[in-house]
Amino acid sequence: MTIQLKAKELRFLIRADHAPGQALDAASYFNYIAAVQAIVHVLGEQFGCSFRLYEQEDGYEVWNGLEEDIRSGYDGVEHMASLFDMVETSVFDYESDPDPTQTGYAIKPGVRNNLFAYPEHRVALARVPRLTQHGLGYEDLIFGESDEGLVRFLEEMRKRQLANPKIVVFTDTSDGLDQTRERVADSVNRSDVFMEEELKMQIYRSIDEFFSKDRSFFQTYGIPYKRGILLYGKPGNGKTTLVKSISSTTGAPVAYWQITEYTTSGSIQRVFEAASQMAPMVLVIEDIDSMPASCRSYFLNTLDGATSKEGIYLIGTTNYPEKIDPALMNRAGRFDRAYEVKPPSETLRCSYLHHKGMGRLADEEAVALAARRTEGFTLAQLSELYTSAALQMHYENELSLEKLIADMKADFAKGRSHEWMMEERSRKLGFVQVE
Repeated sequence: MTIQLKAKELRFLIRADHAPGQALDAASYFNYIAAVQAIVHVLGEQFGCSFRLYEQEDGYEVWNGLEEDIRSGYDGVEHMASLFDMVETSVFDYESDPDPTQTGYAIKPGVRNNLFAYPEHRVALARVPRLTQHGLGYEDLIFGESDEGLVRFLEEMRKRQLANPKIVVFTDTSDGLDQTRERVADSVNRSDVFMEEELKMQIYRSIDEFFSKDRSFFQTYGIPYKRGILLYGKPGNGKTTLVKSISSTTGAPVAYWQITEYTTSGSIQRVFEAASQMAPMVLVIEDIDSMPASCRSYFLNTLDGATSKEGIYLIGTTNYPEKIDPALMNRAGRFDRAYEVKPPSETLRCSYLHHKGMGRLADEEAVALAARRTEGFTLAQLSELYTSAALQMHYENELSLEKLIADMKADFAKGRSHEWMMEERSRKLGFVQVE
């Protein structure tokens, strides 16, 4: 699958001017002033007006939007020209799609080293390559004819992004903070969330009030327009599903931040700056207990900031509440409420098994018995039980739920006690012979 833009005949604004075999003077080739002058000239020639430069202080909303417009083939953006002839102009990746005929390699213009214009708003974007001490970097340039046109462009792009929701994913890496926009693979409705009804009601009521259009609740009662909740509990009991449902049903931007050992005070600052640009929005911090000790104080101070969370609905999750820094909970304004997401009750287990489709494989009595005998099972384990039952029915044309449950319990017990490491000690594990 190849994605095309309404592109003119390919042309480069800056070409290497040297004889074959002659060394290229990189410093003079990557000339920032020459690049800007060439871009302004091309835009003026095309649109018959003058353009000036703008800067986005924080975040990458515009550039994420441009990448999405290129990927989707949005007809409101036009590829005007490429910048440097000795820098790549196209990128490719493997794109999956629910429609198998649309799955494959996609080749499209890269954001870097190309000039794109939105003719309706007289706005243009160019990620200009530049020489740095460590290699080739880039400078993000935004050109516009007028303030009014740029504002209309930004508002229209934001509406388009909200109409086609994506999750902004922040990941701390050894090379710095990585930011991508990822498609929500499966929309999760609120009816797909299985947890105690009272807890579910409290969380969604808080969410709905936060994102109500008039914000009258906060104005009426003089409550700061920010909110923070902490979800804790054993893995597999629906914390991630809850977050996905919030992403699918709030109609607001959602960002997901994966903390790693590379998280620093610098990346914390950048994440909250980007979140502020997207507000009102939801910021999810997964495994918040893994925040490195070296930057916990900075993180706490950021949460205490008067405006750092304005318009941000903050959700922290952890599978290990005992590892949470008490300072997160012992001061108002950091996390307002902590909710335990408990293993499902028998009633919830029965409802969840029916939701998965167990009623197609067994009668009501058998499903109820399975729910009774799976005490302590997480939702993830119940999902695996259904999958195992479906496989058994598919291949053997019969179903023994009791045996499947017993086998799973035995496996879970071995995993907890590491008994599987002790059995048959002479067997091979992978490529390693255990003596």
